[in-house]
Amino acid sequence: MPALHGTTQPQEEQDRAARVSEILAILSQTYPDAGTALRFETPFQLLVAAMLSAQTTDRQVNIITGRLFQRYREPADFARLQPEELGREIRGCGLYRNKSKNIIAASRILVEKYNSQVPQSLEELESLPGVGRKTANVVLNVAFGRPTLPVDTHVFRVSHRLGLARGKTPEKTEEELLAIIPEYARRAAHHQLIAHGRTICTARRPRCNICPVAHLCPSRDGQEPVTSA
Repeated sequence: MPALHGTTQPQEEQDRAARVSEILAILSQTYPDAGTALRFETPFQLLVAAMLSAQTTDRQVNIITGRLFQRYREPADFARLQPEELGREIRGCGLYRNKSKNIIAASRILVEKYNSQVPQSLEELESLPGVGRKTANVVLNVAFGRPTLPVDTHVFRVSHRLGLARGKTPEKTEEELLAIIPEYARRAAHHQLIAHGRTICTARRPRCNICPVAHLCPSRDGQEPVTSA
């Protein structure tokens, strides 16, 4: 991966960019096949799966959608349902009552306004019921190949421990990551940060002794992270 600095940058900026570049290169080598764990066949199915994933593991979502998508595949299929019907199908998800209402409402909008197609802009996706910024960015990243960097709990935790961000909200953290991670690397970085958070940089008892970026991490072995990359 090329270095992310230029000759006109102050030394501090060059050092920071070089560290970010090295972290990304190591994560890329460590998790070359990282990608979404959600199973889907169409952008709409990914949208539904992403909406279901709030406060629910990807594994549980895949169990639910494995059955769900056999019966209902297109926006029109969901648009015809009543919340109680869909609620019974997705009962294994957290907040399933709200999710069923939002999925049906979003499906009806897709049918009526978008010819049953999932829109490809952040603003339009966020206008759908139950679709927040993270869900919209996931759809853009995974389904449409856009250079977005959705911030979930793993991305938030790992980026803060590595000193790549210090924002107190996912939105601020995303803003900081977009400022230091080049566009070409963002899609992969999202999945690699998640993979690292799930396997090594876990919420409890992170495995710093086998972490491939421990030498670049200000939080290793319980140390306090630095405030910037």
